[in-house]
Amino acid sequence: MNIGQASKATGVSTKMIRYYESVGLIRPADRTDSNYRDFGERDVRELQFIRRARDLGFSVEEIGHLLSLWRDRDRPSREVKAIALKHVADLDARISEMQAMADALRKLAKGCAGDDRPDCPILVDLAEQSSGGLRAGQNVVRSRSPV
Repeated sequence: MNIGQASKATGVSTKMIRYYESVGLIRPADRTDSNYRDFGERDVRELQFIRRARDLGFSVEEIGHLLSLWRDRDRPSREVKAIALKHVADLDARISEMQAMADALRKLAKGCAGDDRPDCPILVDLAEQSSGGLRAGQNVVRSRSPV
């Protein structure tokens, strides 16, 4: 199948297929006599694997490692599990950071009148963060105009 058909079959855009080929994540596709890429069933399975791994948030580097383990039928499953558990830990850390950001913004928004006055603790906090001011989650009650 050509690249468009492979894209449709896997949900991976043609641009990303070319990228994955250029970085060596997938082997270069066979070429037809007219020099079009020609993808086989194995290529499609690998692209589906990559798509699912990307949907789960794995990096291209991690996917490369997972693909090599998937291709190796003599692999120890502990390596695969270790990669997955490290990724879970990274996701948990990012979720925690994002929750702290959401909590801080909720607190700042609660302190903002949201009316016609220019005073806004959200803007004060953003201005002070760059100069070592308040940290995420700290309460802001004062308001002042920008300098």
